[in-house]
Amino acid sequence: MKRLALTSFSLAALGVAGAAHAQTSVTLYGTIDTSITYVNHASGGSNLWTLGNSSYGNLSGSRWGVKGAEDLGGGLKAIFQLENGFNPSNGALAQGGRLFGRQAYVGLTAEQYGSLTLGRQYDPLIDLVQGITADNYFGSVFATAGDVDNYDNSFRVNNAVKYTTSNWNGLQASAMYSFGGIAGSTGSEQSYSAAVAYTSGPFALAGGYFYAANSQALGALRTDGWASTSDGTFDGPVNSGYASAHSLSIARAAAQYQLGQFTFGLGYSNAQYAPDASSVFRDTQRYNTGQGFMNYQLSPALLLGLGYSYTHANGDTSANYHQVSIGADYNLSKRTDLYMTAGWQHASGETGDGAGGAMPAEASIGSYGYSGTSNQTMVNLGLRHKF
Repeated sequence: MKRLALTSFSLAALGVAGAAHAQTSVTLYGTIDTSITYVNHASGGSNLWTLGNSSYGNLSGSRWGVKGAEDLGGGLKAIFQLENGFNPSNGALAQGGRLFGRQAYVGLTAEQYGSLTLGRQYDPLIDLVQGITADNYFGSVFATAGDVDNYDNSFRVNNAVKYTTSNWNGLQASAMYSFGGIAGSTGSEQSYSAAVAYTSGPFALAGGYFYAANSQALGALRTDGWASTSDGTFDGPVNSGYASAHSLSIARAAAQYQLGQFTFGLGYSNAQYAPDASSVFRDTQRYNTGQGFMNYQLSPALLLGLGYSYTHANGDTSANYHQVSIGADYNLSKRTDLYMTAGWQHASGETGDGAGGAMPAEASIGSYGYSGTSNQTMVNLGLRHKF
């Protein structure tokens, strides 16, 4: 990474008695990740060749950012981070056109007590659970169908206050609350989340819960869809029919174990889209997902991966999604790698059509949002560079 080190002048150096000294560091960093992509049954059964996959990337979302810390003395530091997301195929802003749509926060941290941050941030499930899932290694092609459980970091949370503990012998916890900001309606558009993680040698275990409320519709149908402090996870046909939900809740757990050159992982999530009188559907839609993966470090430069995901949807409608994913990542250097990821998904049953009815379930791999038929295949040949 390129570092811009900025150190303040000591007042003592200026000859002022009783001076204090503070030190500030600022880091400029970024990632560019894009690929040549083929999607079988991308839209209405048509096939697609394209450069890149919108703003989400494959192994990593493309970004640039600035982060820093100021030593306040006594082990206390002020911290900040501003992170922009962009589409490398055309240079467009990501995350709904926000300048710093990935992260924008300021806070305080102390090694003994943990950190308190305020702003647009990841929720605790992403901070503590996502790092031991297949998505951490091979990205979006290994994510849940439609990313209904935010497995692939589809959203961030605005107006958020988050506290994360220090690491106590492998144990760490985090809690977040996001203000809805609606006068006279504290619960409208609010979000909250908590998670805990434990690591001991080759074993890691983590779990947590997330809740977000949609805006009030004041007696009318919520036809505009999702409006909350959370961006939402409505990336394609798997769950787009439930954007009028009153609330979204996600419970997730994951475990990982390293054995020599192998890494094994298991995960489970339950995502629920609950309606109210303003929703266009009437029964809570539930998505239960079980996932497993195995990685093999063939050489110091080459990582291979295999994953399987099964999602069962029931409640308002019933559908099943089976997905098999493979990946290979080869490091050309510490900052540049070549990769190949591929996935196949089969969908059956029915899902919500967004108008209170049902339609045949469509396969839609990860968070890419491509809709098509009951089957979909995707292959990415990509290049990622970090700076």
